Amino acid sequence: MAEKDRPGDDVPGDDELRADAAAGDDVPDDAADTATGSGGTALAERSADSDSPKAKKRRGGPLGRVGSFFREVVSELRKVIWPTRKELLTYTSVVIVFVVVVTAIVSGLDYVFGKGILWALG
Repeated sequence: MAEKDRPGDDVPGDDELRADAAAGDDVPDDAADTATGSGGTALAERSADSDSPKAKKRRGGPLGRVGSFFREVVSELRKVIWPTRKELLTYTSVVIVFVVVVTAIVSGLDYVFGKGILWALG
């Protein structure tokens, strides 16, 4: 069986909570609401999210829409997790090696099939 309260656990003492739940003790009220689907956080988040860009009415003409598009693009680019220089070089080298290997395989097969066709028809 696993060791209790190991170093690095998120919450010390949570093993007792798991043991209680496994023994069939009462479920806390907030967990019961979530389990029965009577609302909880998901509905609160969904109702708070009604201000989404899709729900907003588009205003302005074509120029306003273009400006809105670029603002949204910048907003999305800020959310991107950009790779570090080391990661970028690693990924680039992996792609280049993969392309070289696949090119060699395809070239080899092309050569073999070309010779086979020339032998069969030639």
